[in-house]
Amino acid sequence: MFYNFFDTCKAKGLHITLSEWLTLMDALDKGLAGSSLTQFYYLGKMILVKSETDFDKYDMAFEECFKGVKTETEVTSQMLRWLDKSDMMELAHEEARNHLNQMEDDISINKDDVEEKFKQRLRDQDSEHNGGSFWIGTMGKTSFGNTGGNVGGVRVGGKTGYQSAFSVIGARKYKDFRDDRVLDNRQFQLAFRRLRQFSTKLDVPKTELDIDGTIDKTCNNGGMLQIVMEKPRKNAVKLLLLFDSGGTMIPYSSLMNDLFQAVNKSNHFKDVKCYYFHNCIYSKVYKTPECENGEWVDTEWLFRNLDSDYKVIIVGDAAMAPEELYSTTGNYRGPNGGLSGYDWLLLMKKHYKKIIWLNPKMAPGNAPWREAETAVKNLLPMYKLTVKGLNDGMIKLMSR
Repeated sequence: MFYNFFDTCKAKGLHITLSEWLTLMDALDKGLAGSSLTQFYYLGKMILVKSETDFDKYDMAFEECFKGVKTETEVTSQMLRWLDKSDMMELAHEEARNHLNQMEDDISINKDDVEEKFKQRLRDQDSEHNGGSFWIGTMGKTSFGNTGGNVGGVRVGGKTGYQSAFSVIGARKYKDFRDDRVLDNRQFQLAFRRLRQFSTKLDVPKTELDIDGTIDKTCNNGGMLQIVMEKPRKNAVKLLLLFDSGGTMIPYSSLMNDLFQAVNKSNHFKDVKCYYFHNCIYSKVYKTPECENGEWVDTEWLFRNLDSDYKVIIVGDAAMAPEELYSTTGNYRGPNGGLSGYDWLLLMKKHYKKIIWLNPKMAPGNAPWREAETAVKNLLPMYKLTVKGLNDGMIKLMSR
């Protein structure tokens, strides 16, 4: 089983060296996990996992490999179905809030006692329970379940309400730490800060007084004033964002909105321009995400008015039909301008020095079933729209 666990961890993306695995085996030989599966879980995480971004991968591998091992706190899928009352969440919280206010001042929680009772309920319970104060259930006063009004206890399934449970069963607590997951607004903002570093690398005159440097230099010069100048701290990065809108990008509308908001809230850029396209860039780009005829500007206008120093980020899934990319009549929404989509992308690459493509569902390698994506990937640097992918993309835009 342990060798199967090793293979499962590798399959989930954990990078485990032979030395780390032998260290775990040595720790088991010395009895550091005892006979407890829980202790083995923490021991393995401590030795095998090198970054918090891998916590979720480890949890998924552990659950998959040891889900058949009977433990005292194992929750069955049937139990989780009983406890799924998401459609009654608001009513449950309203009822629980009244009860919570009454009992919050005088309750005394014994964690060990609650956990022991939880194990006993798991062994004895054979039906669904809603309300009440004894069984594992919902909307009641029991210490086990969810959407109830008990302070402390074990939350099983459901969503956090008052954040008072001291233990949570059935939750992937570390999924937000992964570096391969799709991004949220805050992570966009953090990634875009990388581009600000580019401003400090520009070859511009040192025209501002460096106060700290002047003090240090003067002290080291025996008190004789020594002026030190530095480059001005001005945002010099200009950014052009081009969003694929509509069609297969509709499921990613919320994600695109987060990206747009992150850029507009940022003060890291000298200038930001945003335009839209559908599937591929042609002779026109749109001013709004609706991509309506007439609400556009010429792509050649971009070339004339946005100089080659603009850093370009194209965001789309590249899930177009091959004819939309290669045919001079492939744009069914508007004019092609006598060129194919591929030719327009070539012109984009020729005009702008730094350009990348971010893809929310990029296939690994050169997938033959995604011909257009593969062609774009071979033409422009393409990164998956994850934490790691965006960071790698920012590094590419910053490089000389």
